[in-house]
Amino acid sequence: MASLSCVAARSTRAPKVADPTDGFTALNLGQSNFELQRPYDEASGARYSFDGTVRKMWVLSSDKPHARQSHTMPRTEIRITGHDYSSGTRQFEGYGYVPSGTSGVCIMQVFGASDTGAASTLMLHVYDGALRYYDRQLVEDNIYNRWFKLNVIHDVDGSMLTVYIDGEEKLHVRGRGGHSHYFKFGVYAQHHDSSRMESHWKDVRILKKD
Repeated sequence: MASLSCVAARSTRAPKVADPTDGFTALNLGQSNFELQRPYDEASGARYSFDGTVRKMWVLSSDKPHARQSHTMPRTEIRITGHDYSSGTRQFEGYGYVPSGTSGVCIMQVFGASDTGAASTLMLHVYDGALRYYDRQLVEDNIYNRWFKLNVIHDVDGSMLTVYIDGEEKLHVRGRGGHSHYFKFGVYAQHHDSSRMESHWKDVRILKKD
């Protein structure tokens, strides 16, 4: 009977989650590849900190845009430089953390699109603790106050994007065109934004399909 119990216990275990980075090679990233965009009238230390492991970014709904001539919403974001791409398959990987109260904000995006009125081919927004594809379908609920592993795979030639949370596929959608792309993460105010928006990131990697 004991052996049957062991078999039953093994059969109820959750299947092993595949590693979304299998078949990909990490690209070299140095500090120069992490370009900070922040309200143009604020010093970097007023909206950003980095202790060597965790990058913390925050912005206020009353803040100025990142450039004096810009008419966009307030943001404190990292733009990955040196690895823009226009073909093939690239992947963003990182561990994110969103404090409770942060809402109406984009925390990660794949920039570049050709659809009318679109600047990005994918955005991940947070609304009241839920991570969403733009302001539409749910990607992951109860995102507040916990570290989660985010993987975003962009197949440019196939015009498809796949999002994984903690190794589990959560979203598979078509892209929105565009001739050049790059990754961004942090906080970028959207509709119905909270007075303060914040996200933390660590172990960010960019990978290319072999």
